[in-house]
Amino acid sequence: MFKLNTTKVTEFSILGFQGLQIFSPLLFVPFFLIYTLAVVGNLLIIVLVLKSHNLKSPMYFFFTQLSVSDILLTTNIAPYMIHLIINGGGKISVAGCIIQYFLYGFSAAAQCLLLTVMSYDRYLAICWPLRYTSIMDQRLLSQLVLWPWLLAFMVMVITVSLMCNLQFCGPNVIDHYFCDIEPILELSCSDHSIVDITYFIFVILFTIAPFFFIVFTYISIFITIFGIPSSTGRKKAFSTCSSHLSVVSTYYGTLITIYMVPIKRQSFNVNKVISLLYTLGTPFFNPIIYSLRNQEIKTALVRCFLALWSSNAKISI
Repeated sequence: MFKLNTTKVTEFSILGFQGLQIFSPLLFVPFFLIYTLAVVGNLLIIVLVLKSHNLKSPMYFFFTQLSVSDILLTTNIAPYMIHLIINGGGKISVAGCIIQYFLYGFSAAAQCLLLTVMSYDRYLAICWPLRYTSIMDQRLLSQLVLWPWLLAFMVMVITVSLMCNLQFCGPNVIDHYFCDIEPILELSCSDHSIVDITYFIFVILFTIAPFFFIVFTYISIFITIFGIPSSTGRKKAFSTCSSHLSVVSTYYGTLITIYMVPIKRQSFNVNKVISLLYTLGTPFFNPIIYSLRNQEIKTALVRCFLALWSSNAKISI
């Protein structure tokens, strides 16, 4: 898809978690388990929504799309991170590094936009309940699902196409456990101001603007909820958006900390830990948040396990 210019540097050295080699066995086991459980948990959410007749509302379909982006995000980062932990570092080609950043940015941008359309869905369901079904028809639902992926893909194609014109003359060491845009640009020996400006514009359009849109929708949602006369009605209305609100809080909390709070060069280890919460922790916790805060998903999960148990019992008989 992308054609790189010939450069002096053909591969990067990824340091990973330098200085922690003696703890590699201790780090490998929990990271591997968390990654495995994250993938299994998100796959379980997808299967439950596709198979259960009680989970056919747009909200649950959005959950499946968020799970897909979580799987893509963590699978792009975690296996290579585990490889770095085992080997005390590693190497990756310039093309491979940019492709990893493409997949990372694609899944991250798609998740920002998916969370935005999910907030719009919750806004319609709570603030306009009588018109929700007529507004959120199959056509609008398809568009709200399709556009986040298309826009995220277009954004990353433009960004990465510009990055492919960069030259790398050395040094070639990335003090991180994956290829993010900042460490890549720091290693470039050519002018990357166009990439910086483009990246800044896209961050505003596809991260900051969606965040403020989500804040606006939840202000409207809370005003509507507090206006409900019965406590039972308020509790029921809040429960329909609590899962999404929890995911937004954890997702944007780590995202803002990483990319919008200045981190000094000597604090790169802190940045790595925070990035772990985003690339590994969020995909792991999201399915737990869905299942713990949503009674319908918990019911579907119980029915799924009961069905598996009964089928296994029949086979054993």
